[in-house]
Amino acid sequence: MTCATFLRHPLRHPGRLAALALAALVAACAGPAPQVPPPPPPVAAVIPPVSLSPQVVEQASAYRAYVIQASGISPAFADGGGVAQAVRTGSAYEPKQLLRGAIAYGAVAALQDAAFVAGVRKFVSDPDQRRTIAYEIMKDPAYAVGFSGSAGAAGRVVAALADDGQRLLDTGRSVKQAAYDVQHAAWSKADVQDRETRLALAKQLSATATLGELAETARLQRAVTGGAPFGQAAQALSPPYPPVVIRSLAVAALAALGYADDASLAQVMPILSEVNSAQCLNMSKLNLYQCLAVAKPHYEDVFCVGQHILMDTGRCLMKGAGVIDALDAKALAVAQAAALTPPPAPKSARSRSKKR
Repeated sequence: MTCATFLRHPLRHPGRLAALALAALVAACAGPAPQVPPPPPPVAAVIPPVSLSPQVVEQASAYRAYVIQASGISPAFADGGGVAQAVRTGSAYEPKQLLRGAIAYGAVAALQDAAFVAGVRKFVSDPDQRRTIAYEIMKDPAYAVGFSGSAGAAGRVVAALADDGQRLLDTGRSVKQAAYDVQHAAWSKADVQDRETRLALAKQLSATATLGELAETARLQRAVTGGAPFGQAAQALSPPYPPVVIRSLAVAALAALGYADDASLAQVMPILSEVNSAQCLNMSKLNLYQCLAVAKPHYEDVFCVGQHILMDTGRCLMKGAGVIDALDAKALAVAQAAALTPPPAPKSARSRSKKR
């Protein structure tokens, strides 16, 4: 009897025997029990690498290109053509871009601090926690100050930006002195030709974005991932930090969390700005335009380059890093002491009458 026949006529086997036989036959007809597949292996958390968008690195490279070229202006002017070239070289930065590049370069400097990177990276294994922390940094860049190792990273940021500012300031002092030294040469006293065009070109260069050098861009990109470290370990600095330094730390922390790549660019770019430094750089440009507008002989253009292009810009970078130049600090101390010194008491009428 087949299974099908038995199942169609179960009542031909009465009683308990029939029920047992039916159950046994049903089990036999059902075949072997299906195999239950094992549970899938746990999904490993994807840990993102340290990364910084190439567009942010390019901003840092363009900043470095300007610092190198401008600080390379020689005070040994020999003719009006050399002065005109210095005006063009020194004018060739757009203030907002230079500030973005300075903060981005500071972020690359902060990523050279292994303790800071490790202090951030310990939060990357949990995707939810990583995303939450990145969101907090994007809302408030000062959140990055709380990471372990931030003091060492801040020291690197300050050292990098202050060094660049000092280079520009020192070059500016030499060029400014040249404005006086060069006046013994007859050519320096001749009027600049086509002064209006020269001013217009300075304004145009000040509104034009620039690009970094390919080699420097590649070097900075390798430095982000630890492939080409640069700079020396700087002295750790305790907070509070100036806003520019805080923003560099914030971008570096986002890079260590994997949230500073192209996908997060819309959230990262607003961090590359800071009101006070932007105003300082804009004022430097306005002073330059006013200087060039009234300057006539070549030596006056030399003064404009030294004072308003190089010195003013260098001071803005140093101020953004929270550093004051030693000579400026000395001059400030002298001025403050003079302000606190009471004026000499006026001589009495009696003493004046005796002198008569």
